[in-house]
Amino acid sequence: MSEVSLQLVDASLDNTVVRIALAGALGMFLGLEREWSQKSAGIRTFSLISLLGAVFTLFAIETDIGEGLLVLGGVLVIIQGVLLAVQGLLSDDDTGLSLTTSVSMLVAYSVGVLVASGFIIEGVTVAVLSSLLLVLKRELHEFAWGLSREEMRSTTEFAILAFVIYPLLPAEIALEFGGLVLPLEPQVIWLMVVAVAGIGIANYAIVSTYGGRGIAVTGFFGGLASSTAVVGTMLDHVRQRPAAASYAVAAILLANAAMAARNLAIAVGFTMGGETAILLEAIVPLGAVILIAFAIAVITADWRESGPIELESPFSMKNALAFGAVFLVVLVFGSLAETWFGTLGFYATAVASGFVSSAGATTSAVVLYRGGQLGAAEATIAILLATVSSIVVKALLASTSTNHDFRKQVAVYSGLLLLGGGLASLLIIL
Repeated sequence: MSEVSLQLVDASLDNTVVRIALAGALGMFLGLEREWSQKSAGIRTFSLISLLGAVFTLFAIETDIGEGLLVLGGVLVIIQGVLLAVQGLLSDDDTGLSLTTSVSMLVAYSVGVLVASGFIIEGVTVAVLSSLLLVLKRELHEFAWGLSREEMRSTTEFAILAFVIYPLLPAEIALEFGGLVLPLEPQVIWLMVVAVAGIGIANYAIVSTYGGRGIAVTGFFGGLASSTAVVGTMLDHVRQRPAAASYAVAAILLANAAMAARNLAIAVGFTMGGETAILLEAIVPLGAVILIAFAIAVITADWRESGPIELESPFSMKNALAFGAVFLVVLVFGSLAETWFGTLGFYATAVASGFVSSAGATTSAVVLYRGGQLGAAEATIAILLATVSSIVVKALLASTSTNHDFRKQVAVYSGLLLLGGGLASLLIIL
């Protein structure tokens, strides 16, 4: 869209009449699901409530008495919501549904206030998300009721890490070690820990839901959650069904591809919006690993087969703190190794840490790159070294199988991945 077009759009959104119309439309959008569900308040009521919030907000902006009207409007909406809830209780209707309608009315009023105040994007976002929550009522209830105690506990712990601990951390600190001052970004570091854990939770849900429907899902998404679990499951599956070796190998290859994709997402995603340039150099080597793994899996596997995969708990405080500890140790000693022994020292640290957690080594390289201790090429090579060392770990685990063909295929194809990553790294060096 051209700059002139953007200016015209901004000008139209600044128009008071347009804001009022948008508030009414969003209220109508919110009331659509309530009308469809045949509730006591529907499209007209919700639209009028949003218009009321918009009008009172404009009065508050332009006049001295407007603030009182704005508060009065909110109180009236709350009272109306309470009356609806009481009516639902007395008539033996579903009280939960009445409460949902009551709260939705207050949300509609707030949307009108946001839009009239100039928070256009925020108002639209609230309206869309609220409508989505109303529409997905059955799915959300089934999801919540289907959670095990361990999954519920994991979700709660993750919420504490993401929404309680993260805001309390300082943005920057300076760590003194051996006469050296190491600048650290605790919030960025913790955000990376939360991101890796969040990926594990999301893909735990995907694997648990679709795990038996195809090796592509179990291999790739299982690799995002736990590549070790993929290898362990395939080892057991090959032991029970020796003829399944070809697609078991493909599952491990796809787990490697998922691991490389996760590292690439960390490398690119966490360098966006900072003072340093986006780490685009990581796309070539990690992209090579991903493409080679996918190509071999597509060619060699019998995709008519499928196999279930079982993962452990999606998240635990212990796992998060362990990852954070490994990441911090790698970050500190990697920075010291880079200071004392140059870039080769950090490379050695990346290789060693990749055997434990390629994500930890990747995040360490990204943080050092953001801090200026590593250049783009050096950070990319460190990430690639951690990635290929993780591939070696999977090959070593697969070598414990009693199936000769399975062991051989995993070793050969893992070697091809390492070769492809090595050739891609030469492009970065040269």
